[in-house]
Amino acid sequence: MACIILTLTTWWKGSSLKTLRTFGIASIRRFSKHQLALAAQNFLDYESIQQQYKAEVPEYFNFAKDVVDKWAKAEMEGKRPSNPALWWVSEQGDQVKWSFVELSLISKKAARVLSEHCSLQKNDRVIVILPRIPEWWLLNVACIRTGTIIIPGTTQLTSKDILHRLQASKARCIVTDQVLAPAVDTVASKCPSLEFKLIVSKEPREGWLNFNHLLNLSPGEHNCAVTKSHDPMAIYFTSGTTGAPKMTEHSHGSHGIGLGINGKYWLDLTPLDVMWNTSDTGWAKSAWSSVFAPWIQGACVFIHSMPRFEPKPVLETLCKFPITTLCSPPTAYRMLIQHKLTSYKFHSLKHCLSAGEPMNPEVMEDWKTETGLDIYEGYGQTETVLVCGTFKGMKIKPGSMGKPSPAYDTQIIDEEGNVLPSGKEGDIGIRIKSTRPFCLFTQYTDDPERTNSTIRGNFYITGDRGIKDEDGYFWFVGRADDVINSAGYRIGPFEVESALIEHPSVVESAVVSSPDPIRGEVVKAFVVLAPNYVSHDQESLIKELQNHVKKVTAPYKYPRKVEFVSHLPKTISGKIRRNELRKKEWGKS
Repeated sequence: MACIILTLTTWWKGSSLKTLRTFGIASIRRFSKHQLALAAQNFLDYESIQQQYKAEVPEYFNFAKDVVDKWAKAEMEGKRPSNPALWWVSEQGDQVKWSFVELSLISKKAARVLSEHCSLQKNDRVIVILPRIPEWWLLNVACIRTGTIIIPGTTQLTSKDILHRLQASKARCIVTDQVLAPAVDTVASKCPSLEFKLIVSKEPREGWLNFNHLLNLSPGEHNCAVTKSHDPMAIYFTSGTTGAPKMTEHSHGSHGIGLGINGKYWLDLTPLDVMWNTSDTGWAKSAWSSVFAPWIQGACVFIHSMPRFEPKPVLETLCKFPITTLCSPPTAYRMLIQHKLTSYKFHSLKHCLSAGEPMNPEVMEDWKTETGLDIYEGYGQTETVLVCGTFKGMKIKPGSMGKPSPAYDTQIIDEEGNVLPSGKEGDIGIRIKSTRPFCLFTQYTDDPERTNSTIRGNFYITGDRGIKDEDGYFWFVGRADDVINSAGYRIGPFEVESALIEHPSVVESAVVSSPDPIRGEVVKAFVVLAPNYVSHDQESLIKELQNHVKKVTAPYKYPRKVEFVSHLPKTISGKIRRNELRKKEWGKS
């Protein structure tokens, strides 16, 4: 394939680091609305994935040394295409591009800041709360180099949230920017373990070490920490859709090696690809698709600094830059299809993916109709790598989470831990005996009781309910505590929500149980209406929606109660908080 060679300046605002690099950008690809699905780059079909995947876990492993530095070496030897490792764009249009050589060098400088100026040692915990800026990626690699345990946090955290994370994690160091530094200062005195505060800012702040200043002063040599594959590498606070956030611990191997599954097979990346994952930096999905999976494959990580998901800038960015691979949650795609997609030309985009919650079939159809591109779903958790996915070459069954990834032996099991046959609803479980998969989380930190509660017989229980069909595809029913039992009928919220979104009046919905004196509980739908339906008569619209659901799915599943709302409660990562709506219905605080 021919390449257009562009000479671009790497400019990092807020530091004196300036370099001039020459990058080769693959020529843009145009697509027609009716283009055929592209063949996979790394495998033939789903069966070949199962055959060729072999987990190799060395005793010692460090992602910075064994992945980032090796790609840097390949670049210096001319064995990697001239595609950036990191490509960042600000809202104002400023750009930063780092090759792997530059990423390797600058992350060594950042590691010196942590180990020398903060005196951090292996296994010390570091909370990093930063927006989508290059320093966040830099600090991920720097923490891995030093053997310190990174704890990402979203920038939407309040001082109360930060206090909880500092106290629960016993972190010795926190890194944030000028926006959240005041919130940290209000709670720091209540955190005896906190010794060092690093601010990423051009301006100094009293009581804080300035990361940018120290980075510029630090030399570019660093001896990487010696880490074993099973040593702790990161702790992720879960989004808490069904309870208080848990501290989910991952090892150097579980993510640094395990997420190769995602990168090679589900994302299907190569060093020529430019990957854009729109996840917030505070969540494990950012580790999945913005750090480990693409860099394991030598691909370019694309980042836009936008503080929140806005459809128009996202669509314009997909038109302007040679992004080949896009991953966003279903909520994002639901927002994008509200715009006239045919007026946008995605010249390079060839692979679209979604994860975080189930994708409604209606959204997949609309996206395909407007762009000519399929959406490939993936299912996983903070505790796992990819559990199930729709891979290139597979038949796409809208609404299905696809087939199991080769990382796990995934089954539908009953309350006794027995494997259920096709067509039977049960708990989604991952076999952990006799051998526990290396790419599964290590533990809920400092909470052995909660860790043990996830085990049933030979399986780790995901907490999700599902069904496997005769073709081996898995279907999401709902979180175990989201499933509604009405007059003896078990009803999963996702199927009702998928039926509702097919109606033109519905932008999105959330379905929960609601108390009923006769049936015990019934289905209630909270519905966000499209703007042109807000003024419609509500009683007649409720009846219309109820009749619509009866026609689309089994009649017993229709929502007997409907409430129109302006928005749905969501976690900071964008997942609908059904538990909050359910508590409201049942009169709980």
